[in-house]
Amino acid sequence: MDLHLSGKAAVVTGASKGIGLAITKGLVDEGVDVVVGARAPTAELSRLVARGRVHPVYVDLTTPDGPAELIAAALTEFGRLDILVNNVGAVQPRTGGFLSVSDDDWTATLTINFLVAVRTSRAALPHLLEHGRGVIVTVNSINASLPDPLVIDYSAAKAALASFSKSLSKEVGPRGVRVNTVSPGPVSTGLWLGDDGVAATVARSTGTAPADVAKHAAAESVTGRFTRPEEVADLVLLLASDRIANATGADFIIDGGLLGSL
Repeated sequence: MDLHLSGKAAVVTGASKGIGLAITKGLVDEGVDVVVGARAPTAELSRLVARGRVHPVYVDLTTPDGPAELIAAALTEFGRLDILVNNVGAVQPRTGGFLSVSDDDWTATLTINFLVAVRTSRAALPHLLEHGRGVIVTVNSINASLPDPLVIDYSAAKAALASFSKSLSKEVGPRGVRVNTVSPGPVSTGLWLGDDGVAATVARSTGTAPADVAKHAAAESVTGRFTRPEEVADLVLLLASDRIANATGADFIIDGGLLGSL
């Protein structure tokens, strides 16, 4: 299927690894020029940059000015912007319960999982609206609608992100900009499976093995496995394309059937 993306310009946040890296690879394969925002380079991102079409901007997006700096760099590089993918995010399991979560913890979680997307969208929107077309796809989480005390602050931030995206879609949709979210369940990335990922953190607090924690989490879905980052990327690319151009204000769940509600 031709996604009609060749020649477009995109920004992807949190693109040094995991889902963001997979999205960037997918966009490049479709002929898109991509500015990627990341705190620091990784070997995987450096290899992708060497292929061409990818222009890294190493910036701390959790600072108030970081998102605007990233968008400005993209406009300088391309002179245009067609697609924004808000992907950056992080989670810290709260194995000590709600009372262990400090104000600083709440601020950090809300900043990286919510405010970064707000600020990056705010910086990008004038340029999308100027041309009367554009797409914002935000990688959210099923925790937006599946609150979990283990990630209480993360769940709250993702719920806020879902509400923000829906509201924004209603404002800018009539002016040609589509806004959608993608909500994965557990994905086979470092966020879940890394040395300091969710599985390892939970395992340390319970005296179990990370592999057993991950196996139990995977078994909760209908398919019995984690989603692959490339599968999330394919969904993001479809939403970024004009193949389903009447989809806006929608949330697309990819969780292997984990979410049990309608």
